[in-house]
Amino acid sequence: MAFISPVSGVGLINPEQHGSHPKGYSSSFHFSCIKFGDSKRYTKNSRCSSMVVRAGVSNPDIDYSDPNWKQQYQEEFEKRFGLPHLNDLFDINPIPTTFALKCRGSDEMEPGERKNGYVNDDDRTLLKVIKFASPNSAGAECIDPDCSWVEQWIHRAGPRKKIYYEPGTVKAGIVTCGGLCPGLNDVIRQIVFTLDVYGVKNIVGIPFGYRGFFDKSLSEIPLSRQVVQNINLAGGSLLGVSRGSATTGEIVDSIQARRIDMLFILGGNGTHAGANAIHEECRKRKLKVSIVCVPKTIDNDILLMDKTFGFDTAVEEAQRAINSAYIEAHSAYHGIGLVKLMGRSSGFIAMHASLSSGQIDVCLIPEVPFNLEGPYGVLQHLEQLIQKKGSAVVCVAEGAGQNLLETSNATDASGNIVLGDIGVHIQQKIKTHFKGIGVHADVKYIDPTYMIRAIRANASDAILCTVLGQNAVHGAFAGFSGITVGLCNTHYVYLPIPEVITSPRCVNPNSRMWHRCLTSTGQPDFL
Repeated sequence: MAFISPVSGVGLINPEQHGSHPKGYSSSFHFSCIKFGDSKRYTKNSRCSSMVVRAGVSNPDIDYSDPNWKQQYQEEFEKRFGLPHLNDLFDINPIPTTFALKCRGSDEMEPGERKNGYVNDDDRTLLKVIKFASPNSAGAECIDPDCSWVEQWIHRAGPRKKIYYEPGTVKAGIVTCGGLCPGLNDVIRQIVFTLDVYGVKNIVGIPFGYRGFFDKSLSEIPLSRQVVQNINLAGGSLLGVSRGSATTGEIVDSIQARRIDMLFILGGNGTHAGANAIHEECRKRKLKVSIVCVPKTIDNDILLMDKTFGFDTAVEEAQRAINSAYIEAHSAYHGIGLVKLMGRSSGFIAMHASLSSGQIDVCLIPEVPFNLEGPYGVLQHLEQLIQKKGSAVVCVAEGAGQNLLETSNATDASGNIVLGDIGVHIQQKIKTHFKGIGVHADVKYIDPTYMIRAIRANASDAILCTVLGQNAVHGAFAGFSGITVGLCNTHYVYLPIPEVITSPRCVNPNSRMWHRCLTSTGQPDFL
């Protein structure tokens, strides 16, 4: 296992403690929602004081009538959002970074030529920037009943001047889990590129998700800049994907046997939960291994993140399906186009695709209940649209309206409840309804699920993947573990994994974005 030799007097902490990254602080100043610090080192006996909470979630243990409740709340922030660090378990002397910001030319540079592109350990960025004046404000996310403003600072991502690994002896592994998502190859490519710049030569891919750790028939895939040079030109994953896994112990046994020092895990909520368990098991065994995640979910349902990679591409591709449905519906006599999009518990793709296309009359998402039948139901509204416009287009997320279907206890390989097919159900209901009232309806049903997730990332997602992949490597070399990298309030940050896996991120029915969608579609409440 490659690592900088620790200094004498190894200090141990309780490996069950989250948010235990000790840091020293000095003066700082604020600019453009980023907090820059000028301290240059870690100290062992102090903690960082800048933390974040999930806005909108109250702490029942805090007395908000206490004038000092904010201080108590900030202390809770500190416990929750401190980044686990290898120095929590080992006294390690960092070394100057090998990540060169100037790669060519003379080694001797004038002071004016030196590029100040490194991130200070105490840099922070704000998670939220809106100060809500009232809990009744649209989309309000309040901590206390009065919606008081509390600064929520999280760790800024990026390269540090000091690193905690000797790059020449590091073995790094990359694994992609879950389903396909546009941009997987882009992230893999940038992780390999950045490791190469640091000087890491031993880079391997673990094939087919967590399965690659325990399936004896699967071998590591050697990776290099040459191997991954053009993989971003295609969709899918160079390493393959799969759902389900072995036990945490088996995976960590494999990590030990392979002598992996850094493991980069690309996946969604379930994969992150597994990664956190791997991180905790590594700490329990006192292994000097950095576990760093990159959120991968086409549904955009990771907590605290502005968006996840693949989402923009999914929305763009979903528009093509919506455009086809519109043309089919508009060209037919009493045509109704029905498009089912991805979104098990979150309707972000359906909402954004409906907004961006401008052709949707009805948008149905999991977060907003609706009725199909009755005087205020979807079917009655479609009947009115056919009378007024002669056609209609419906967009439905796959997880919407599950209460209208027969329940099932079946689960997939990842442990998710198998959803009923709401698209087919609505298609049949539309046909039955219009036949029952003696009105012709030509229903065209489109399900572009696999077309959307298997394509190459668009330009926006490619840039996001590039920065996420690079920052994942920077986080590992900075000595962090049990973290994920993401985009929060337009800035790239590191977050402790437990804070993003408590529940899926969902569309807020009181948010301005959902209200914009309703304004665009003109649909009523279907209740």
